[in-house]
Amino acid sequence: MEHHHEHGHSGHHHHHHSHRIESLSTIYIVAVALNLAFVIVEATVGVASHSLGLVSDAGHNLSDVFSLLLAMVALKLAASHTTKRFTYGHRKASVLISLLNAIILLVAVGAIVVESVRKLMHSADVAADAIIWTALVGIIINGATAWVLARQQQHDINTRGAFLHMLADTLVSVGVVVSGVVIKHTGWTVIDPIIGLVIAAVILVGTWSLLAESLRMSADAVPEGFDVDEVASRLASVGGVREVHHLHIWPISTTETALTAHLVIDDPAMLDDITARAKHALGEIGIGHSTLELETAASHCHDHDCR
Repeated sequence: MEHHHEHGHSGHHHHHHSHRIESLSTIYIVAVALNLAFVIVEATVGVASHSLGLVSDAGHNLSDVFSLLLAMVALKLAASHTTKRFTYGHRKASVLISLLNAIILLVAVGAIVVESVRKLMHSADVAADAIIWTALVGIIINGATAWVLARQQQHDINTRGAFLHMLADTLVSVGVVVSGVVIKHTGWTVIDPIIGLVIAAVILVGTWSLLAESLRMSADAVPEGFDVDEVASRLASVGGVREVHHLHIWPISTTETALTAHLVIDDPAMLDDITARAKHALGEIGIGHSTLELETAASHCHDHDCR
């Protein structure tokens, strides 16, 4: 005797989820507008003051605007509706976008390293004042964006990617201000590339975990924060459940997790009650999509020869 039970979202959870998506969308729109305006100002000042640093930083900031836009797209995809071809909607694409964002960050690190090494070999004159003031504006804009995203980033790997981009930018701007001040007062131009290399190392450390998690999620690994043994024992502790097997946990999107499992039960009359309690136990730890197959001990033994 076997029974399948499907389970969707509870209305309350769904409402909370959509409310968070709306507030995040607003944050992204404001962040994109601010950062785009800053890119234009920075590029203009860079060209006017012959500062390669500012022009290349403007280019780097433009890649961040792109990454914010990607995160926005991922947010929409994560909430996309199902179709006959895509029965989970386009939610999995949000995982691929987080992978793309991690790769863009790595490219940015590479660019900073190349630029820093080049500056170490050939030191250049810098218009310190213009650079310091522009970078200070950058600290305010990027820092504010990073700060707002910081509160949201634990919910979603894509928001974490956008947060890391903004944090990286803030660090780069801080580095530019520090080197600008040092160059202005000491003429010691070598500080610029040294700070650049330090920042590249900091960004690399932050990006590495993002890249690793994106790759794992792309391969349907159990998402961060879930332990298969813990989930199994949680299901096994539901009254009336004798045994748990064929347990699979995987990410549907960067924010949603799915599970399938077989539960062996003693009393077929308790089937609906056990299912409801098992669903509730899973919902409490953040697994909203679960498919449970319940079978009685007798039928399980019949299939698996339990002597």
